[in-house]
Formats: sequence, C-alpha cells, structure tokens
Amino acid sequence: MRFKRFGASLLVSGLALVGAATPAMAHSELKSSDPAKGASLATPPTQVKLTFSGPVTLAADPIQITGPENAKWTVGRAEVAGTVVTAPVQAVGPVGEYTLRYKVTFADSHESSGTVKFNLSAPVAPPASSAPPASSSSAASASQQPATSATPAPQADEATPEGLLPTWVWIVLAVAVVLAGVVVALRFTRRKSGPGDES
Repeated sequence: MRFKRFGASLLVSGLALVGAATPAMAHSELKSSDPAKGASLATPPTQVKLTFSGPVTLAADPIQITGPENAKWTVGRAEVAGTVVTAPVQAVGPVGEYTLRYKVTFADSHESSGTVKFNLSAPVAPPASSAPPASSSSAASASQQPATSATPAPQADEATPEGLLPTWVWIVLAVAVVLAGVVVALRFTRRKSGPGDES
C-alpha cells in the first residue's frame, strides 16, 4: 500500500517537473508578419513588420527581401520594440514570388532565422532619378553660355574698324603739321626780308 502511494506521488512529481520544464525548453518563434505569409499584394508595402512570441534583439543585417529576376528591395534601418521588429522598405521588381528573410536573437541567446514568402501581383518600377533633368538643364545653360559670350566678339572688332588709328594720333599729327608750316613760313619771311634791309 505504501509502495503504491510512493509510486503515485513519484509519478505526479515527475509529470509536474516535465510540465514546468516544457515552457523553459520551448524557444520563441515568429507569430505574425506584415506582409503575411502567402499574401498577394497589388501595392508593395513601405514597411515590414515581424511579431515574435518573445523579446528579441537584432542580428547583423536582420532583414532581406529578394524576388524574381534578381530583384532586391532596399531595406532601411530595422528597429525592435520588445517582440516587434519593423523596418522601412523600398520595393522594386516584377510580378512574382518574393522572400523575406529574417535573423534575430531571442532572450535565451538562441539565434533564429526564417523566411516569409509573399507575392506581388503588379510590377514595381525603380524610382525615377533626378539626374537626367539636372543634366539637361545644365546642358541648356551651357548652350546659352556660348551665345552670350559670342556677342562681345563683334563689339571688339567694331572698336577699331579696318585698323584705323585712334583720334588722338590724328590730332597730334595735325598739330605737328601746323607747327611745321608755321616754322617754314617764318623762315621764308626772314629770308625775304633780309636783302631789303641791307639796301
């Protein structure tokens, strides 16, 4: 009788220990995601969200999203708040199946990684670059600059047409001619007046 009671109490204690150890041995896991597993999206998300069953910390490069034709989404800086991990994303790629890969570390130092697959039902083109408009405007301004710089050229040619001398040179020459004429006239008159004076 005592042996049966001892065996029953031992069985109950063993079951209690197993029940208590089971939650401790169980690791945290991914509970939900946005986009959800198997979802079909007509419009790509601007943010992904992963919710786990327990607190997590981020590993290096915790989230990656790839798709068909080597498409790879740009994933911004991931942030964690308790059990929720969020990260901004910029989608690009054709229609097809995409794979979100995650890597986190749980509170018990257990590292975990997994995938969430979803579909895009409409292609996403890459964002338009602002470089072409800038280059076209710079080209337009460059095309205008030669036109404005070319206008002074004819003005420089018109400043001295046909290689004429400046006005001040002509004035100096005229004064010199007049002075030379005066000197010659004075000498000529002196020569004429000289013989008359001697008689």
